[in-house]
Amino acid sequence: MPVPDWKGAQLPGREPLVGRYCRIERVDVERHVKDLYEAYSEATDGSDWTYLAVGPFQSLEAYREHLTKAAALTDPMHHAVIDLATGKAIGTLALMRIDAPNGVIEVGHVTFSRRLKRTRVATDAMALLMKYVFEGLGYRRFEWKCDSLNAPSRAAALRFGFKFEGIFRQAIVTRGRNRDTAWFSVIDSEYPAVHDGFTQWLDERNFDAQGNQRERLADLIAQRQALAVEAGA
Repeated sequence: MPVPDWKGAQLPGREPLVGRYCRIERVDVERHVKDLYEAYSEATDGSDWTYLAVGPFQSLEAYREHLTKAAALTDPMHHAVIDLATGKAIGTLALMRIDAPNGVIEVGHVTFSRRLKRTRVATDAMALLMKYVFEGLGYRRFEWKCDSLNAPSRAAALRFGFKFEGIFRQAIVTRGRNRDTAWFSVIDSEYPAVHDGFTQWLDERNFDAQGNQRERLADLIAQRQALAVEAGA
């Protein structure tokens, strides 16, 4: 398929991204380390780190050493997720495998604390990042990859509108064991329907007085995708 006038995407910058419930900003060790360590420490069994290459961290200084190294990198480019209600950093994620000439970028190193998982803040963070990738930087393809055994991550990818593409068998060795990697993506032609689904889900009218969702994000995205197909038929 021809791609006329393609000139590549832009590299991510340092500007913060501000949404309805969160702010995403480049990791700053002094500003974020204590909040993040405190949030991650709520998972006392260490299970949140099972499918990550690092952690859990037994002390603030050990985590500071890790975060200092992460903050110095440009690919992966690590960001903190700030809860606007509290002003505290409660998770991190990264833009990585940045291929601006071909318009491909990945979200990875997704490390959400118990304060962030399964919240409106987490959904807002992914909506913000996806909007930045497609609308702000002009990428054609946004990837999500995870250990094939990581059921919560695979479910999250599907909920956020990423499409499953397959398994790369024996992709890497991590923590002394084999990892098969599950691949997911959203491409630019799919993004408008995904964006509209996020917007509708995040609207206050989608929640009852107890804060429970009225409609599921995956259902809203699927509805928008079906409408797009009908419009193009």
